[in-house]
Amino acid sequence: MDEFNPLVWWRRLLELPNTSGLKAVVVVLLVSVTCAVIVSVTAVTLRPLQQANLEAARKDRIALLLRRLPGIDGKDRGAEPPSIKTVVVDLATGSIVEGRDPLSYEQQAPTSIDRRAQYAPIHLVRRNAELALVILPVQGPGYQSMLYGYLALEPDLNTIAALTFYEQAETPGLGDRITEPGWLSKWAGTKIADEEGNLRVAVVQGDARRPYEVDGISGATRTGNGITKLLRFWLGDSGFGPFLKRLATGEIEP
Repeated sequence: MDEFNPLVWWRRLLELPNTSGLKAVVVVLLVSVTCAVIVSVTAVTLRPLQQANLEAARKDRIALLLRRLPGIDGKDRGAEPPSIKTVVVDLATGSIVEGRDPLSYEQQAPTSIDRRAQYAPIHLVRRNAELALVILPVQGPGYQSMLYGYLALEPDLNTIAALTFYEQAETPGLGDRITEPGWLSKWAGTKIADEEGNLRVAVVQGDARRPYEVDGISGATRTGNGITKLLRFWLGDSGFGPFLKRLATGEIEP
């Protein structure tokens, strides 16, 4: 019966010389299986904590954006605080997809701006039972890094309320100035399209002269060009354009 005893087999394995091929294969398999089990258990155990951290980070970013908007953050005396509803949108059709966890579609680095996921989260801010803001996650390459941010649109869906970037690694002292409050404040009131409905929002070299233009940052032309491209992409037909059109026509209830 000892022949079927696992302990006997284990002792025989240990008695083999370290140069034994069989011993090496068994040890490698045991180490691999043990590591796989540890990683799997750790991933399952930590998933709730990871989800909680993602949710907290998302709320902090949106709260920071709202604090920059007078009359929206709920600090006015007697004002009703805003409520935020997050929905998952099918970017191809512009329809809201039920039953999907918005955290599963948080922004992830694409290989290029033209490659995006099928679904994306959108945050609808309501105040006093009325739509106050539509907050869109936007991302794309700048000059030296991927830019991750949020774009807030007014209820007319053609006026920018605010733009913020929470992750970037642009040139210090030049491109990274896109996170400075002074420059970000220039976006408030900027139009995204002209009277014919053509997307015209842009960061321009020098001073802005049209309602859909924002002053560029000296020495950061390529970063500005990246912001122009990413905004036009996400506001266009390949991004959130279909959703915004359906929202504007009343096909979707905010």
